[in-house]
Amino acid sequence: MDNENMMMSLIENVEVNEIVGTLNKITQVQAAVQKELKQGHDYDTIPGTSKPTLLKPGAEKLLMMFGLTSEYEIIERIEDYERGIFAYTMKCTLSKGNYKITEGVGSCNSKENKYRWRWVKEGDLPTGIDKSSLKQRSNRWGKVEYQIENDEIYSQANTILKMAKKRAQIDATLTVASLSELFTQDIEDMRQFIQQEEVSNLTDVEAENVKLTFGKYKGKTLKEVHEIQPDYLDWLASNAKEEVMKKAANMVLNSSKNNKESNNKQDEKVEGFDEVIENELPF
Repeated sequence: MDNENMMMSLIENVEVNEIVGTLNKITQVQAAVQKELKQGHDYDTIPGTSKPTLLKPGAEKLLMMFGLTSEYEIIERIEDYERGIFAYTMKCTLSKGNYKITEGVGSCNSKENKYRWRWVKEGDLPTGIDKSSLKQRSNRWGKVEYQIENDEIYSQANTILKMAKKRAQIDATLTVASLSELFTQDIEDMRQFIQQEEVSNLTDVEAENVKLTFGKYKGKTLKEVHEIQPDYLDWLASNAKEEVMKKAANMVLNSSKNNKESNNKQDEKVEGFDEVIENELPF
């Protein structure tokens, strides 16, 4: 039987009503998922992408909603400490009771840009390196950063393994009820990497110059907002969605507190000095 006849045979044996019922159920499940998941926590929309990105908390919530359990298996492992190469491929199997439902695969390796390279400020460049030969970028505060080889890749082996595991989990989850129609997963890793770099490299000056992109103070820097309404920074430090915004708000608040304490101590010294001079004057 040729391929065309096999296709016709398959179509003829299909129960159309059953297919229509299944498709309707899938649509209902997808609607329920969109209603229950929270944007910014379970999924997020990355500018320039056509679909929201499913995040790890969202994948875990979906597995609980469907009553699925997950098992993981490393199907490929490379750990070359001499060359600094680490690569893992994981398989995630989703089951319900004793029945396998689906599976997904995820890989991660140390040659990916976010692990192979790191961005540093000019003052943190290794001695003797020619900065003109390096790739450059301007961060969100307008400061120039330079891309250099990550010489601490060994410390990230476990992170790379966990990333492969997470990718496998999300890949498997997206096959349940055709959820890949609603979400993607490819953008999340880069978003998290950029945020981690911004948080770890943040300076006091940069924190003051972080601009708000939302709310009534949109377009103003944190330093300006602190001068207008300090308690708004207290709220940002606890409730901002972006970690870099939380840290920046905390840094501005701490810097202001330290400056006040320093000024108070200076005033106390001046007052004490005035008293000494006054007591020693002959009139």
